[in-house]
Amino acid sequence: MKSVLKIISFCIVLLGSVCIHGQEFQGKAYYQSKSALELGRWGATMSQQQKKQIAARLKNRLEKTFVLTFNKTESTYKEEEVLDAISGATDSWGKNFRAGTQYKNVKDNKIVQQQEFYGKRFVIDDNIQKFNWNLGTETKTIGNYTCYKAVCLIPSSDLEWWSFSWSKMRKRDANKEAATSSENNEGDQKPEDIEMTQIVAWYTPKIPVSHGPSEFWGLPGLILEVSYNGTTVLCSKVVINPKEKNKIEIPEKGKYVSKNEYVDIIFKKMREFRENRIGRSTR
Repeated sequence: MKSVLKIISFCIVLLGSVCIHGQEFQGKAYYQSKSALELGRWGATMSQQQKKQIAARLKNRLEKTFVLTFNKTESTYKEEEVLDAISGATDSWGKNFRAGTQYKNVKDNKIVQQQEFYGKRFVIDDNIQKFNWNLGTETKTIGNYTCYKAVCLIPSSDLEWWSFSWSKMRKRDANKEAATSSENNEGDQKPEDIEMTQIVAWYTPKIPVSHGPSEFWGLPGLILEVSYNGTTVLCSKVVINPKEKNKIEIPEKGKYVSKNEYVDIIFKKMREFRENRIGRSTR
């Protein structure tokens, strides 16, 4: 009886916050992700009509829907797969570089993420990303929740490590080459300064769990919005203790690797792809 009274008292103190101390507590948050279209130097030569056509073709990569299922300490984050807006097919190329089903355990400092890359399955088992959040007093309302702003900086290479771009690979190769040269005393070349990205998050203390979309976590409330590098992930709906609860499971199918090992696998494959393409063009 005393433990029940303690839980009731705790919920009253939270002044309308969600009580997470029931044994069967679970929540679901639905997120919409939108990213800006980055065309690099090729974009300068394109007309507005061409850019619109490319944006329409890449809509499934630029606009996505995810579901975060969570309890007090664990969560899974999964994209809802949709058909290509034009062809009616799934995005087979983009599938190689999009986030797979992700499991996080904030108590055990653990992330397990399943990825499929060129027909092979991998399970990335590693520590969760560290975020040194600066908590502010600025607020805004998202849905029915008052949210507070938090900001931090993290190395850009730690963001969306499962994705790929040629610019990423060039930067990674340049840093490796500079580090090797420095070790061998072949010159004064040094690795480039670490590029940092600012993360802006909005969290609500009314849902007092330390979860958020993708790898983001570590705030005193559920993260309902996060922005970085032209991408915004916004929560559209939260359901607390849904009638149908989903089991939060750890992905297990695939070869187990760390984050760094998986990135090396991606870059090695893409180098081979580039070299083969160059070889064919010179024949």
